[in-house]
Amino acid sequence: MFSFFPPLCTTPLSRFAYAFLLLMTYSIIGWCGEMVYCSICQRKLCEKRGFLNGPVCPIYGHGALVVLLCLHGGCKNPLLTFLLGAVLTSLVEYITSFAMEKLFHMRWWDYSQYKFHLNGRVCLLNSTLFGLASVFLCHFANPPISAWLAGLLASGAAVPLSLILLAIYLTDIVLSVRGAIQLGGRLARLHAIYGELSEKLESMTAEARQTVHTKLEERGGELTARLEAVRQEAQQKLRTLYDRQSLFERRLLRSFPTMRSIHYPEAMKKWKEYLEFRKK
Repeated sequence: MFSFFPPLCTTPLSRFAYAFLLLMTYSIIGWCGEMVYCSICQRKLCEKRGFLNGPVCPIYGHGALVVLLCLHGGCKNPLLTFLLGAVLTSLVEYITSFAMEKLFHMRWWDYSQYKFHLNGRVCLLNSTLFGLASVFLCHFANPPISAWLAGLLASGAAVPLSLILLAIYLTDIVLSVRGAIQLGGRLARLHAIYGELSEKLESMTAEARQTVHTKLEERGGELTARLEAVRQEAQQKLRTLYDRQSLFERRLLRSFPTMRSIHYPEAMKKWKEYLEFRKK
């Protein structure tokens, strides 16, 4: 009979410590797996993955806990574990994508380029890999990992270790959320600058058309100088915004290469183009 908590978990604190350490363990394992997978696909060491700054992807940890709890440690038939695990983990990924988009107005990952996807949030390839991971989790990985964590509980190290990791984890969440909010604010300012530049150029273009019919000789040089001044001013503002991004903003951009803004897609596109230009 499967029991999520080992016999030593007799108090709320010990239960929290066990569950949180299990969450962190699978979040770290998931992060390592994604780094290896992406590096193999890109045939080079990929940029750091994940929303947080540390070597953790909480979506994997939460997915693992959901599978363990809902499947009671795994079905007797591994094929059933595979199918149900694929559904459960895909549901976790879909809900996470939807929630993060609503919170930050960003699409952090997009599988629209893959066959058999659902609104670009989940795809058949990832669901298949998640199903295989669920089989590995339930039938191979979790028993020894649970025994190891039970040993930490018995030694008295689990509770203080979980509290230390919790402090680090919460700090990382705060810094990462702050970086995401800053990134959104920077995109809004970039969008405003592009809009301002566009309006000025349209106004000057209309004025130039009028000048053609009136005083081309007198006003042509003046308009050209004003146009150049507007362009230089806009470029300076844009360069300042581009180059003053924080460490956390740069890290988020690298960690989610397919990320796009819901409200300011064009500003995001130009920002990424600028960053690619700077790399050259």
